[in-house]
Amino acid sequence: METPETPDEELVARTQAGDARAFDELVVRFSPRLYGLVYNMTSNHEDTNDLLQEIFAKAYRSIKGFQGKSSFYTWMHSISVNMAINFLKKRNRRMTMSLDDVDNGIANDPDFIEATSDHDPRHQANLGELQKKLNEAMMKLSHEHRAVVTMFDIQGMPHAEIAKILKVSEGTVRSRLFYAHRQLQNYLQEFITN
Repeated sequence: METPETPDEELVARTQAGDARAFDELVVRFSPRLYGLVYNMTSNHEDTNDLLQEIFAKAYRSIKGFQGKSSFYTWMHSISVNMAINFLKKRNRRMTMSLDDVDNGIANDPDFIEATSDHDPRHQANLGELQKKLNEAMMKLSHEHRAVVTMFDIQGMPHAEIAKILKVSEGTVRSRLFYAHRQLQNYLQEFITN
């Protein structure tokens, strides 16, 4: 018989009281979602893994100050987005990123390839090329625009939740999404019309 999942609030309270195992449960619970968020902002698996370790370390050091004014989920996403944006700014200062360094992500995932393959080599080439173009287009967006696209389009978060995480108004979220979508559309237009 499966036991019901312990609520986040209880795990947070136990962590604040010094129970490291409770925080381990939160890490397991939030890792997949935060991995997707950070990976879609960095487009690099190694950077994502390194950042996640730093994000959870910061959350652990800061958890005593978490007062529950927002959900723990929102608090973790806020830390993640801010740390990812700071990381990207530093990375951009260190080097101009070559698009060859961008992971092809899902296009190299064997399960995805098998699931979507009609065993037509042209289809495979087009799918890989589309994913590459999409990654390139995402990397051309500003960090703030990439964050809203990742949270809204990829993770399916509502505008209100994104606004809380980024500490901006819902109108700002909608504006950033509109602008980012228009930019992505422009970047991808050439590929789509060929």
